[in-house]
Amino acid sequence: MLRYMRVNVRYLGMLREIAGRDGEPLELPDGASLGALYAALQQRLPQLQKFHQAIAMAVNYEYSGSDTPLREGDEVALIPPVSGGAPDAPGANSDPIQTTEHAALVHQPIVGAAIVAAIKEPDDGAVVVFDGIVRNQTRGRRTLYLDYTAYEPMALQHMEQIAQQALTSYAVRAVWLVHRLGRLQIGETSVLVAVASAHRAAAFDAGRWLIDTLKKTVPIWKKEFFEDGAVWADGEPFPPEVPLARQSSNTGV
Repeated sequence: MLRYMRVNVRYLGMLREIAGRDGEPLELPDGASLGALYAALQQRLPQLQKFHQAIAMAVNYEYSGSDTPLREGDEVALIPPVSGGAPDAPGANSDPIQTTEHAALVHQPIVGAAIVAAIKEPDDGAVVVFDGIVRNQTRGRRTLYLDYTAYEPMALQHMEQIAQQALTSYAVRAVWLVHRLGRLQIGETSVLVAVASAHRAAAFDAGRWLIDTLKKTVPIWKKEFFEDGAVWADGEPFPPEVPLARQSSNTGV
């Protein structure tokens, strides 16, 4: 007798508009693969077959390939290229700050000077800061404001992971990553990366790697609102190490 399991599917970023919902439970045969789930979703949502950008998938907050076996209760997320976006749900600004050792997601203004002051120590010869600011136009269209949203548990987890990787790979003493969510006005800080080290070269190298990696792999999206409409911001291409849903031909159980 064929046995079934239930997994929870999350639609993120612009995929929420395609699906018309944030997520749903889905029943599959026991032992079904992630690829089998994606094939089933393409049958339920034919728009996915025409989606012009690659989609990545995550199982329990980790990017996963199509051959990954699924288990009862798994949370599966469909992730469009990151750095695009959609509005937060009502009431999101009342959520508490979420932090790990080296990263935070916040709903209130980011105070860069306080972060720099907190990260400095006497042994440091340099603190390098990237301050990402909301600008007033994109390709000639006047921007009114931005809305940022995230797959928050996975975003915070991956921000901490890349911070730890920078500390291991570069000669730096301290790293701090902060990203703001919700509605941001022109001139406000959306993301801040601070790196402290004995020497400036290592801090510059680590800071550039951190912001570039964050923009490509951390599931945070934005939607830009203009005087004449709103659009999803173009997402960064996923790096080669992130498996894509369209790459696998094995969608069997």
